[in-house]
Amino acid sequence: MNNPNEKIIYASPDPKGIYLYTPALIEGFDGRLVAAVDLGGPGTDKLTGPRSTLGDYRTGNQVRVLVSDDKGETWTETPARLPMMHEILFKAGNALYMVAHSGILLATKSLDNGITWSEPSVLVNKPRWHQSCANVDIHDGRITLVYEKWISDGHPWPGVAPVLMSASVDDDLTKPESWTFSEPFNPDPLLEASRPSGIPIVKDPGVLETATVRFHDPRHPLYDPTGQSVALLMRTHSGFTDMGAILKGTRNPDGSLQISQYKMGTGNLFFIHIPGANIKFHIQYDPVTKLYWMLHSHIGGMVAERQQLALSYTPDLFRWNLATIVATGSKANAARHYATGMIFGDDYLVLSRSGDEFAKNAHDNNLTTFHNVKDFRQLVNKELDRP
Repeated sequence: MNNPNEKIIYASPDPKGIYLYTPALIEGFDGRLVAAVDLGGPGTDKLTGPRSTLGDYRTGNQVRVLVSDDKGETWTETPARLPMMHEILFKAGNALYMVAHSGILLATKSLDNGITWSEPSVLVNKPRWHQSCANVDIHDGRITLVYEKWISDGHPWPGVAPVLMSASVDDDLTKPESWTFSEPFNPDPLLEASRPSGIPIVKDPGVLETATVRFHDPRHPLYDPTGQSVALLMRTHSGFTDMGAILKGTRNPDGSLQISQYKMGTGNLFFIHIPGANIKFHIQYDPVTKLYWMLHSHIGGMVAERQQLALSYTPDLFRWNLATIVATGSKANAARHYATGMIFGDDYLVLSRSGDEFAKNAHDNNLTTFHNVKDFRQLVNKELDRP
């Protein structure tokens, strides 16, 4: 590796058979950092503890949890062995929560700041679900996020439809009755309608790994003064490296949820420019700079699209600025991608799905690495034109 400022917080015991997939990272209580690591691969049958019924391989996946009380300098693995995958971590009320799946949609909570976790409870008992660690929106006492439902069992990858889900932060979010769900939004008609214009160019296009963010600036053309809608930003499998997609998630007056297209001008919005959006990205709004900060794969000049991890920012989700390269793998197999980030004081903390010379390939990684972009707000171009 050639990243002296990164720390390996977890390493696979079997790089060719047990892979470390997308990590999650949140700030718990009292400044504690809580990380979750998703272990998958054909060798997970060697792991102690339960594994998910549906996994990346038939042997299932397992989520493990680590904590740090010194801003990521040192990490301690907890006893947690959770039979889940594609986890999302968040804090609500007096608990930490994890929503994930094992084919069916599950939730678990921790009441001791990430050390122990409840037996996963079933939120939706019908398979098949999908996601990756994605941003959630907490606003006016409610949490809103997206999980994704497979369109059909026979649909080619990445055949998933986003589902908006929301709950009061004061409720027990391991109980299914706490949540309201939208109908799945099937993106296939929008994707197929774009073919005559040359988008997409792949045989089986799709959207996936949806982030939930909010427009905060009243001057933004998509700002919602009622506060009842969120923007859903999606990775696209389209054949283009810098094309993402956007949909609108709304909570109606009767409490129901729906996903629709944004209207802009005389037309509807769907495809938008998002750098590196052919791979999973992670985005967060910073109220200090009033900018959205995003971790993504950096394509420029690199043969291996998963090898370089970048941090960019935008005032409006349309105009992007590269802030810095967070990490670069030493070779094609040594990916730095599928990262999760969070603002922690003046720093931007990052967990990356990473690999070294022992990794099977750029997708099936053997490391989870921690990075600290210190004083990240100093990376902003002071001449940036705001909306």
